[in-house]
Amino acid sequence: MLTMKKAFPIFAVLVLTGLAVSNLATVAAQSQAAPDRWLHVRVTETDEKGQPSETVRVNVPLALAEAVLPAIKAHHIHGGKMRLSDLKIEQVDLRAILEAVKNTKDGEFVTVEKKNESVRVTKQGGYLLVKVQEGEDKRVDVKFPMAVIEAALSGAKDEVDLVAAIRALGAHGDHDLVTVKEKRQTVRVWVDAKNTSE
Repeated sequence: MLTMKKAFPIFAVLVLTGLAVSNLATVAAQSQAAPDRWLHVRVTETDEKGQPSETVRVNVPLALAEAVLPAIKAHHIHGGKMRLSDLKIEQVDLRAILEAVKNTKDGEFVTVEKKNESVRVTKQGGYLLVKVQEGEDKRVDVKFPMAVIEAALSGAKDEVDLVAAIRALGAHGDHDLVTVKEKRQTVRVWVDAKNTSE
């Protein structure tokens, strides 16, 4: 039986394989012409009556993230990059998987259905989509541009290039990345040109 804990590494690999760019020069040119982009995270909690009780908003300009990431040396991040060995997936050739997924037609790759849980991983219109439903109260939607996944894997063999991924994300336009809806909490992560997350 495939539990969420067992399935997560599969989805992590698929999401990572969904982060980069086949032509970095084009992406760099697009990011210079594109308006400033902001990464937003909003977490909203409700009380027993369904009324908002707490909201946390985080707004980060992608240009700031791109400038600051190379200066961080903490946990698994060094110089704006993360080693795949730190993620415990060094035995998986992410670039080969990415190339295979990129050259495959749109479709549904993984479907897991059981009594109180369903998981779907699909490729559609240049995006890698992961949808998880747990019971009646929890839903997770992940939508990553394939170009961002390609950019993340554009560096050295054992690295995820976070700075390249941020650049590609900034060049991609406005869209939601992650949405999590639970009974009393909603999380949304998205990118747009606004400096607020109202």
